[in-house]
Amino acid sequence: MKKLSRPQKFLLFLIIALVLFVLTTMISIWFGAVKIRPDWIGAILVNKTLGGVFGRELITPEWQENIASIVWDIRLPRVIESFMIGSGLALAGLGMQALTKNSLADPYVLGISSGASAGAVFVIMTGVLAFLPGYRVMLGGFVGAVIAIILAVRCATIRKRMTAVQLVLAGVAVSSLFSAAVNVLIYTSSESSKQKTAMFWMIGSLAGANWTDVKILAVVFIPCLIIFFLIRKSLDVLLLGDDAAKTLGVNLGVLKLLIIIGSTLLAGSIVSMSGVIGFVGLVIPHLTRMFVGSTHKYTIPGVVLVGGVFMLWCDLISRIVAAPQEIPIGVITACIGAPFFLFMLRRGGKIGG
Repeated sequence: MKKLSRPQKFLLFLIIALVLFVLTTMISIWFGAVKIRPDWIGAILVNKTLGGVFGRELITPEWQENIASIVWDIRLPRVIESFMIGSGLALAGLGMQALTKNSLADPYVLGISSGASAGAVFVIMTGVLAFLPGYRVMLGGFVGAVIAIILAVRCATIRKRMTAVQLVLAGVAVSSLFSAAVNVLIYTSSESSKQKTAMFWMIGSLAGANWTDVKILAVVFIPCLIIFFLIRKSLDVLLLGDDAAKTLGVNLGVLKLLIIIGSTLLAGSIVSMSGVIGFVGLVIPHLTRMFVGSTHKYTIPGVVLVGGVFMLWCDLISRIVAAPQEIPIGVITACIGAPFFLFMLRRGGKIGG
């Protein structure tokens, strides 16, 4: 039997991933307190999308109006947001692993997650930015992420030079600092309702997904995805080492800045919107490399699809296990990611290309 070439393997992977995405999307929309017929789901989506283009419903409704509202206004935004969150965290993890040349790196290696947590918890506990009721937690989290990355980069720069090891060590220190700040904010608060809100937010939740959040996240996710894909060849060269990259004409300063900015925007906006969801940026790049290799031309679209589908299944599990209550999605990703992390440590951090 003739062996498949790399492009043929990637095409096969792409087809399988897209089929899984469609099936997972339908299952995620179908599952819930209200059971909806699968054929209704497709018909509602057709009416809401193509029907809006033609100005009329293309399929005669057999369902009540509240069913269409559940599908379109509640479940579909959550599915799209889940997909972009998984894809964004995986893409940020891929960038961090290329930047640090460390297979155990993830989006939070620079303290981005802890910084966003501290910013969001500060807003929740103190009530600042009250004039932005729908966006104050998101804005606080994003500002915290930016402060964390600036602090990490400044601490890692010694004599105008920053190495990957220095960046990782600075990130660990900054992460510990902001984690301590979060604990102080929660411990010193006298309002139990705010403490519960902060604790639940810190371990991730997608319960409040809506179309506004989807639009905001898309504004960040799409440009970052384009940037990473445009620098895909430089990312390949970066894996060879800084000296080799310089020899081949790569502007390391600009490249590293783009990776840091892209990863910060992705991780910061996601954490500030959904809370802390760990291990996705660590697990997904390695799983993807097992199927498509380490060339970023294939890895970047690969992590987007695998990360999105992975997050959809994690969200589905979080709704099934303790129904009708939901388990925070950060707990689900940690239960999957932590054993994988330990497995990688046992293998010396080498898996998946």
